[in-house]
Amino acid sequence: METVRRMLFLEGTASPAKHTRIIGSPYTLHWSPSEDHRPTWMLGGEKEYAGGLVLGAAFFSNSFGQESATVYRGRRLTGWSAYDKLYFQWTAGLMYGYKPPYDDEVPVNIRGLSPVAVLSLGWQFTPKYAMQLNALGTAAVMFQFSVELD
Repeated sequence: METVRRMLFLEGTASPAKHTRIIGSPYTLHWSPSEDHRPTWMLGGEKEYAGGLVLGAAFFSNSFGQESATVYRGRRLTGWSAYDKLYFQWTAGLMYGYKPPYDDEVPVNIRGLSPVAVLSLGWQFTPKYAMQLNALGTAAVMFQFSVELD
């Protein structure tokens, strides 16, 4: 079983979650706006484990108004800056939702399912509240807020 956990990159999840948070985004800024773009939103949840391992899922309206979802894993890195509240996070996973006629807007899209990777820079305002900027490839930056539940 331990080999399976390592293959799935789930090391650290045997320990209780260090943080459980609700995440949300009211806005995404596109570098090259299009008439096809629609307002976006995102709502999801994350669990952070010892060592910064992050597992999460989110539902969102993509840039073309299609309901979409993602599941991901990654790492949250803290303590690397002179500013204790500054953190960096990377995540990678699978996304579903970019369907025709917008299926070619994301790479390697197979029937709406595609890989996703997000780089984030955040600020932990208080132990409970944070804001981060998510780089969505070369297309956009998403403004995200989070609330710690524990």
